[in-house]
Amino acid sequence: MGRGDMPQARAEFEKAVRLAPRNAEAQSALGWVFAQEGELDEAVSHLNRAIKLNPGFIDAHLTLASVLMQQGKILEAEKAARSAVSTAPANPEAHRVLARILSVKNSREEALTEMKRAVELAPERADLHDDLGSIFAQQSQLPEAAKAFEETLRLQPNFEPAHFHLGVVRQQEQQLEESATELGKAIALVPQDAMAHYYLSRTLAAQSKPADAVQELRKAVALMPNWAESQLELGIACQRVADTDCAVSAFSAAVKLRPDDAEAYNDLGLAQVQKGEAEASIANFQKAAQLRPRDGTFLGNLAIAYMQRADFDAAIMQLQAGLKLNPENASLHYNLGLAYKLKDQLDKAVPEFEEAISLQPDLTDAHYTLGVLYWQRGEFDKATRELQAAIQGAPNYAEAHYTLGTIFKQQGKLPEAAAELKEAIRLQPDFAGAHTTLASVLRQLGDSRGAADEAGAGARIAANTNNLQAATFATNSGRKLLGAGDLDGAIAQFRSAVNSSPAYAPAHYQLGLALSQKGEKDEAKREFQKAAALDPHLTPPGQ
Repeated sequence: MGRGDMPQARAEFEKAVRLAPRNAEAQSALGWVFAQEGELDEAVSHLNRAIKLNPGFIDAHLTLASVLMQQGKILEAEKAARSAVSTAPANPEAHRVLARILSVKNSREEALTEMKRAVELAPERADLHDDLGSIFAQQSQLPEAAKAFEETLRLQPNFEPAHFHLGVVRQQEQQLEESATELGKAIALVPQDAMAHYYLSRTLAAQSKPADAVQELRKAVALMPNWAESQLELGIACQRVADTDCAVSAFSAAVKLRPDDAEAYNDLGLAQVQKGEAEASIANFQKAAQLRPRDGTFLGNLAIAYMQRADFDAAIMQLQAGLKLNPENASLHYNLGLAYKLKDQLDKAVPEFEEAISLQPDLTDAHYTLGVLYWQRGEFDKATRELQAAIQGAPNYAEAHYTLGTIFKQQGKLPEAAAELKEAIRLQPDFAGAHTTLASVLRQLGDSRGAADEAGAGARIAANTNNLQAATFATNSGRKLLGAGDLDGAIAQFRSAVNSSPAYAPAHYQLGLALSQKGEKDEAKREFQKAAALDPHLTPPGQ
């Protein structure tokens, strides 16, 4: 049995029970073996016989209590543990087992009392102090929990569970450096502890170390690939570092583990949209909506996928259905307005944007897009008001500063235009369109040297063929402009992205979408072909 040879141990104890059926030790030992093999009913039967033969047999009482706990028979487990405590009140293990059962039962005060008694009876046992700390932590008594874990480590410095528990407590207390240290020690002692890697990732994320957090989550998932929660966390963490391949892979694993989890399907769909795989995302949003039919948010995300495919009619249908379920959802109104805007149904778009703002005044994208719409209609004062509202809500909104500067330029308010364009450039130095427009404004103001500098900056940005970061910024900016219906601005940003990094597939794909919407089908086709050649996942809408 010391070698873990359970079949041999079982055979020997079965023989012992046949030869001496009234031997309590043999009955208890056979019950223990059955418990180890997962045959819990047989275990209970033999343990009860052992107790009947020897009512004072503490080990049998405690093993029986543990087996009953595994069966979910909490009250019977409590009865067995109380019997052990009554029989042997000076036995620390009896108090410990009872404390654990009471904790599960949510009898908090009594659980704490029993665990404290166990520690009093055996103060030299590190594991008892660790259990006491765990009960304190379960009751949100974090300082007391930390003290108990520290005492555990004083008694046994390499006791891995205490390092792990103390690390989790320090995380809850927002003592992140100490949390990372303790969780790191736990991992050093037991590198295969998936939970330690998982919680360390959360601490690292809270420390604004997203790449390190992803690394720890990858380790947790490798150790426990069937742990759905870690797969979901990995997907979210990968999205934070813009690793869409990792995010899609993690969320795909999560939906296999949780086939009835609507949120997991929704997360997978969103990651696929982020990756540019709108076609693949549709089935996942539909599954999410099927699992939770009263949630209009999933229909809204499905609409976003349709919009990425330029299927605006399908998007409008889903958004209208979502609003029937959730009429006060500002995002649904905003996206419906956007779909109408992209179909040039401006009279329908305006009320949806206005309703979105009424429901959520700080929805900066709604202010921005409504401002762009007013600008395109020549209503400059209204456009200015909305764009300033967007900037008030999000001062770092570079596109809003750029568009406002462009409007001021058209109105002949050149100093104001220059100020806004300079702010756009400060926020996003690689904003080629802002440099170019500012060059024009400075030229009109008589600042020839400044105009030349800005024109040169714009040219250098466009010529920087290896700057993937510039391409990413420009593509994201272009997506915002495209979403707001500013096709020319979007195309300029996508072209800048392509010039910055010709091998950046999403820029070609987004440029193809913008050109397609503008009616330049042949050039759009060429951009889609380039995108597909670079990334086969990026197929033209409708294919």
